[in-house]
Parts: sequence; structure tokens; C-alpha cells
Amino acid sequence: MREVIERTETVIRTRSLPEAERAPVVPRPAQRLSGQPYTLPEDAVEWIEALAALRREAVTNPKVAPFREHIANACEKTLHALRSDTASPDEP
Repeated sequence: MREVIERTETVIRTRSLPEAERAPVVPRPAQRLSGQPYTLPEDAVEWIEALAALRREAVTNPKVAPFREHIANACEKTLHALRSDTASPDEP
């Protein structure tokens, strides 16, 4: 009787590129659910209007209800960054 044994071996290798070879991380603009690009407000007045719209949606739109805590956490991080002199702009 003959016996055939097959063995599959997976080898994973990690290589770190020197700083000079790394491609810069370029943030991509978000897209709306419709697929249209999402653009951010361009000045303080537009930001204030956008935040007012967010407040209205957060309390009147039932589709937002499941995400209110996530939105609140993001707003708290933003508030901290706005009030801090040392906040990193890259924090999620």
C-alpha cells in the first residue's frame, strides 16, 4: 500500500520600507451614499451652518438614532482638538 501525503505551507514575510520609499498617505474625500463626492465646508460660516444641520438631523431624523453615540464621540474628539494647542490633525 502506498500513502500520499500533501502538505501546504504558508510563509508570510513582512518587510518595512525605509522612510524615503514609503508613499505618502493622501486622504481621499469621502463619498455620499449616492456616490457623489462629499465636500467639506470651506470657511467658519459654512462649518457653523453644517454643525447646525447636524444638530437638527441628530434630533429629528430617526435614521440617525443608531449612530448618535458614534457622532457624539467624533464631536467630542473634534471639540478637544479645537480647544487644544497640541492636537494632532490625523486623529480619527
